[in-house]
Amino acid sequence: MQHTTSVWPMYVSLRKVEKQTGRWTSVQWEIEHLLPATHEAPKDATLVLLELHKDERASYRINLDMDNAMLYLVCDEMADGTWVPALLSADQNVAAGCLEGNTPVINMLMPKAIACWIEAFITQYGEVEIAAYRRKHVDGRNNQGPSRDPLRSDT
Repeated sequence: MQHTTSVWPMYVSLRKVEKQTGRWTSVQWEIEHLLPATHEAPKDATLVLLELHKDERASYRINLDMDNAMLYLVCDEMADGTWVPALLSADQNVAAGCLEGNTPVINMLMPKAIACWIEAFITQYGEVEIAAYRRKHVDGRNNQGPSRDPLRSDT
């Protein structure tokens, strides 16, 4: 199965890891394999689509501009506690929404080939202006205030 400009099928397999911390044992799930569907499927791998959406381009841009761009694997948790890969996304908002709903998410560093593919997708459909809500208070003061007034002397 080949990838297109907006869909890249991947084989994903997970492994269960038990970690001992003092007397306590905890179970964690990790990504064992993440391969394009053009390769042979690893044993027990699930076919998952990494699908890009035009309305998520701003989130993709923010992710790509980070020092460590990430992919997010959303999983279904079975009754026996086993995690099964369900969705692969490059949008941290998708991952955050799933986590808020108690849906398991595993994050991993984004491979460079996928980052280039997402960059091409953004280029093809155009950049989206990213609103800087956190800077609103600075713009509202017109860059004024005690820390920006060179004539003020409090010492």
